[in-house]
Amino acid sequence: MALPLENDSEESEMATRAVDVYRWTREEYYQLAEKGFFPPGKRVELIDGVIYEMSPQKSPHATGILLVTEALRGAFPQGHQIRVQLPLALGKHSEPEPDLAVVAGGPRDYAKDHPETAVLIVEVSDSSSFHDRERKRSRYARSAIPEYWIVNVSGQQLEVYRNPGEGSYQTRLILKAGDTVAPLANPEAAIAVADLLP
Repeated sequence: MALPLENDSEESEMATRAVDVYRWTREEYYQLAEKGFFPPGKRVELIDGVIYEMSPQKSPHATGILLVTEALRGAFPQGHQIRVQLPLALGKHSEPEPDLAVVAGGPRDYAKDHPETAVLIVEVSDSSSFHDRERKRSRYARSAIPEYWIVNVSGQQLEVYRNPGEGSYQTRLILKAGDTVAPLANPEAAIAVADLLP
């Protein structure tokens, strides 16, 4: 019969610290892609040094992206661009590809480098809810993205996160189909939540 160690929790903590995940940099991530490490058509993204495979897009997810794109184009007619599933350079170890990102400027402003911030990021969440709600939300908050929306397909609601601070968003709103939402970057542009839901 095995006896418990007196300092079992202390030894466990030391063992956990001794084994760590290798954190890929954006530069290494690019090198892997250039060497053909990712099969053609494989969708991946880098979050906090970990490379995640992205889920295939089901019809409700694709429909949600189209609906949000249309709504945001009406809310941001000039001075911003709506980037659909394109990279953001968020530090040395992260290059997420959010479903939609609203960034200042025009397409040629990012011809040499990906944007390093956005005024609004939107993820349409179907099968990726944990990834969007935990990993990505934390990364966006730590990158001081002022506003993050999750279009929750299964819940038929919009989750609005604002006021990033201390590694998290300080404000969370849950909006339903009868509600409206206005982006912080353009508070006069009221969007019907129903228009965002597939």
